[in-house]
Amino acid sequence: MGPELSVLILAALVQVATFVIYAVPANLELGAGYTLSARDRAPTRQMSLRTARLGRAMNNMFEALILFGIASLVIQTTDQSTSYTALLAWVFMAARIAYVPAYAYGLRPGRSIIWAVGFGATVLMLIAALF
Repeated sequence: MGPELSVLILAALVQVATFVIYAVPANLELGAGYTLSARDRAPTRQMSLRTARLGRAMNNMFEALILFGIASLVIQTTDQSTSYTALLAWVFMAARIAYVPAYAYGLRPGRSIIWAVGFGATVLMLIAALF
């Protein structure tokens, strides 16, 4: 397995961890009545700002994983892995790890800069996959 796929698996595990650090306080704050329901109605209680931010960070990671997954899989299956694409994968990983606390604590403009670094690394991987 190439480094890009290894990072993809690690990124998925970061997503799992992000889900857990969001889900635990969300369940506590919203109550079991809501979280166990079909969620057809808005919750009667609101989540704290930090918990809501963690939820948005988790959703953003799902979006980021789509493009990064495509880049990683294409690079791996076409045998185009290089030290450059491996470096980009690790830059993506570092950015995604930094993104969650930056979002949770409302760091501005740090959160956006961190997001741009990860997104840029993914775009460069996609471009590298074309050549």
